[in-house]
Amino acid sequence: MAEKHEPGSDAVTEGIRVRVTVAFVPEHSRLEPEKGPLLYVHAYTVTVINDGPQTATLVARHWVLTDADGREEHVRGPGVVGLQPSLSQGQVFTYTSSAALVSPTGTMHGEYLMEWDDGVRFQAAIAPFALVVPGVEQ
Repeated sequence: MAEKHEPGSDAVTEGIRVRVTVAFVPEHSRLEPEKGPLLYVHAYTVTVINDGPQTATLVARHWVLTDADGREEHVRGPGVVGLQPSLSQGQVFTYTSSAALVSPTGTMHGEYLMEWDDGVRFQAAIAPFALVVPGVEQ
């Protein structure tokens, strides 16, 4: 079962709130070196809330994963979990995904490319949050 360890993050950009909670998932991690390279898997749940003035569509994502040694991995693509959700004013969209690191600690942050109904695009920030195996100091 996933273990919650950090509150995650919360950011608001132009009325789009992005909240993230995160949990270490030991059952999907590889924690025994004799079975191959160590791998630490974390599940993160993102909630996007549209408190803006009109409908907004989540067009694309850009995540930056950084491990304990400072190595960065950039993940870019259309939408999230195969969707490009449109949120009317006051609407909420939540999804869960996962990230794997080769170190027991790290961070994630990024942004969503959002588009208002009137065609104006902007980057909605995803504030940094920690990926930490419980009991491991950062």
